Amino acid sequence: MDNTRVFKMSFASVYPHYIHKAEKKGRTKTEVDAIIFWLTGYDEKALQQIIDEKTNFETFFANAQIPPNASKITGVICGYRVEDIEDKLMQQIRYLDKLIDELAKGKAMEKILRQ
Repeated sequence: MDNTRVFKMSFASVYPHYIHKAEKKGRTKTEVDAIIFWLTGYDEKALQQIIDEKTNFETFFANAQIPPNASKITGVICGYRVEDIEDKLMQQIRYLDKLIDELAKGKAMEKILRQ
């Protein structure tokens, strides 16, 4: 499967969809940001810069510091088991998708952040 299109997509173009999905289910932008901060090591200033510069997913994750316990993120997202995705970048993108999905489904933040 050619993932180049996804990798070149700007994070800024998808970010509002993450927020919308969470807010539609009664969760907050602050919680979405907390998930992003945990998964990537970015802070509020860095995230805003990424959005402003329309950084693509490839660069977004290349500069991220993925926590060691991110490997505890398991389950199905978009029909694929995240733990079985061989392409590291696609797996990281799906990690984020999975965490936002868990947030929208009402899971507690402590469990989402694998604490």
